[in-house]
Amino acid sequence: QVQLVESGGRLVQAGGSLRLSCAASGLTSSSYAMGWFRQAPGKEREFVAAITWSGYTTNYADSVKGRFTISRGNAKNTVYLQMNSLKPEDPAVYYCAARRTISGSSLPARDQYDYWGQGTQVTVSS
Repeated sequence: QVQLVESGGRLVQAGGSLRLSCAASGLTSSSYAMGWFRQAPGKEREFVAAITWSGYTTNYADSVKGRFTISRGNAKNTVYLQMNSLKPEDPAVYYCAARRTISGSSLPARDQYDYWGQGTQVTVSS
């Protein structure tokens, strides 16, 4: 069974940087695309970024493009979200998600992720 555990969330000043990590277990014998989502209080969960199993293709929400970078570790079972130039609108609980894919170079639709972590809180002070 796939399990995802996020870490790295904390309080950071606006304009600062933060790196979130997601450790995945149970990713055996298949390709899994990974994604980051976030949910702020009173708002719906929204897509942030995604990366293919191969790591060669990424996709970002417009609101974070140019500021956030998603990447995978060499062992592919760890995914990172490097967040730079944090803004007051970035605070949220950030969730890691995964979906098994047929191809290591494909990304699922944003509403097709099957596995979710418990989330890590990111707070930005102005």
